[in-house]
Amino acid sequence: MSEESLSTVLQQDHSFEPSDEFAAKANGKAEMYAAAEADHEGFWAEQARKYVTWSKDFETTLDWSGAPFAKWFVGGELNVAYNCVDRHVEAGNGDRVAIHFEGEQGDTRTITYADLQKDVAKAANALTSLGVGKGDRVAIYMPMIPETVVTMLACARLGAPHSVIFGGFSAEALHTRINDAEAKLVVTTDGQWRRGKAAPLKAAVDEAMNHGDHPVENVLVVRRTGTDVEWADGRDIWWHDLVDDQPDTHEAQPMDSEHPLFILYTSGTTGKPKGIFHTTGGYLTQCAYTNSVVHDVHPESDVYWCTADVGWVTGHSYIVYGPLANGATQVLYEGTPDTPHQGRWWEIVEKYKVSILYTAPTAIRTFMKWGDDIPAKSDLSSLRLLGSVGEPINPEAWLWYRKHIGGDRCPIVDTWWQTETGAIMISPLPGVTDLEPGSAQKAIPGISAEILDDEGKPFTEPEKVGYLVLTKPWPSMLRGIWGDPERYKETYWSRFGPKYYFAGDGAKYDAKGNIWLLGRVDDVMNVSGHRLSTAEIESALVSHPKVAEAAVVGAADETTGQAVCAFVILRKEAVEEADEPGEGKDLVQELRNHVAHEIGPIAKPRSIMIVAELPKTRSGKIMRRLLRDVAENREVGDVTTLADSSVMSLIKEGMSSGASSEG
Repeated sequence: MSEESLSTVLQQDHSFEPSDEFAAKANGKAEMYAAAEADHEGFWAEQARKYVTWSKDFETTLDWSGAPFAKWFVGGELNVAYNCVDRHVEAGNGDRVAIHFEGEQGDTRTITYADLQKDVAKAANALTSLGVGKGDRVAIYMPMIPETVVTMLACARLGAPHSVIFGGFSAEALHTRINDAEAKLVVTTDGQWRRGKAAPLKAAVDEAMNHGDHPVENVLVVRRTGTDVEWADGRDIWWHDLVDDQPDTHEAQPMDSEHPLFILYTSGTTGKPKGIFHTTGGYLTQCAYTNSVVHDVHPESDVYWCTADVGWVTGHSYIVYGPLANGATQVLYEGTPDTPHQGRWWEIVEKYKVSILYTAPTAIRTFMKWGDDIPAKSDLSSLRLLGSVGEPINPEAWLWYRKHIGGDRCPIVDTWWQTETGAIMISPLPGVTDLEPGSAQKAIPGISAEILDDEGKPFTEPEKVGYLVLTKPWPSMLRGIWGDPERYKETYWSRFGPKYYFAGDGAKYDAKGNIWLLGRVDDVMNVSGHRLSTAEIESALVSHPKVAEAAVVGAADETTGQAVCAFVILRKEAVEEADEPGEGKDLVQELRNHVAHEIGPIAKPRSIMIVAELPKTRSGKIMRRLLRDVAENREVGDVTTLADSSVMSLIKEGMSSGASSEG
């Protein structure tokens, strides 16, 4: 679509009213907004008792006396794994399919709730035999296979907080996260299938273990690809040797509602990742509630598919905990959208008659580039609701998604939330909301959000840009940063004072009062829905022996939302080498690979420019705003605060002369 035609499209009113048929059957109801507004705590108490089975009922819905540290459903006890598995079997739904697993190589598994109950029990018994108990941390470094879900649920069953680490992260990133969480056990696989090839996973664990001091006692390894792996006798154990022969019964023990469920590391504005931790009762309540009213899951009839990786929070909340708590049937797919061809996802939708699809704008924009004809080859008529997650979706992609995937009939829920919030916070309510392409629209019932100006004052004027904040505690909120409560308060509750949780995102209202998210306002980039810290990537670059200094910015990218762009100053001895014919590009590639090794391929810069100096203020602060102008080929903004305004001219000249390289 040309810029002119897109502009014409977006000037039209493209709001979509819910159909009467959809609205009549929808789980979400308009009156929920008023009920939540009238009695915030009473509303959440009702959801907690509706969506969760409690071993012991709670006495107090919310204790906010230690703000900003919340306690929800105080005195209540429950077991998350029991809620996600056992209670469905006990209710007579053991034969219902929990997971349709689709391997990248074409292998499949159909796992019922009865099967899942036995698998989780065996895994829980196996972990117990390794000395894992309540409060012990378990690191999980695995691909999208059923054993990953089973391991997470086994940990929850034992009260052992898990830390799932994205399979694309490097050994260096793995080591940092394992040590910070003081993980007693690592569960991994020999490798993972990626675009038809076996990529190693255990090798990264071995490398992380070779860093010296670490808390890991055992490494439990699932055989997935059959590739050869190094083996440490006494430490490493094959899953099939330990788990398969375990008893298939295990009694789930109740946990306090505030017992930690998991730690998930996310990038911050400093180089050190933040260990966001979530607890049990409030998190499960909001995951199940939002999966029901936002995704409109009807467990007895829907087939649900969230395409996220379990290494990110979306996979935790909307593959493992929300849908399984609701007794849903879902698809779990191991591979990439283009393996073995670009229509693989749509074949899966047709094969399993998927009715709810929840994916990322990056994927949607990629499908747009591949062409309308590819999804048109598959029967997508089973779809009845579409969802978007990870970053703001642009209206053009929203309209394409609705037309070519949803057949112009499916509501789209454009959801905003974070690792820190634990569950969906702002979203249309399907069957209730008139949909506005590209807008997350309004806070869901039970959530309170506002937009503040630079002075910290709320406003409602349309098109004015401000800062999104949350004004009331919510059940699935993070309970802190693992081991660092002061950093938690400083990061999330200091910008506008202790009564506002500052999300780190810019936002605005439109004339209809809808909220439009505008992306990060701090030094965190959103690349394909994954949050990456500029500071962490800068630290990785500077750790290279040839780099003296580095600055990283996120530049707009039509596919990934943002792309990593780096500017580096070389050490004196490396400058001459880079000036040699062809050597500059080799060095840039070397640096890109170095970042991939230190953090993971997801953080590899799209472009690296070698510069003589960086734009700095007189106090020495790097002006990343100006570098972002360069990276996005815009006119460079105000340079009057620079110590040396000529620096930007030199950088722009370097860009035009090709002194940078893209990969």
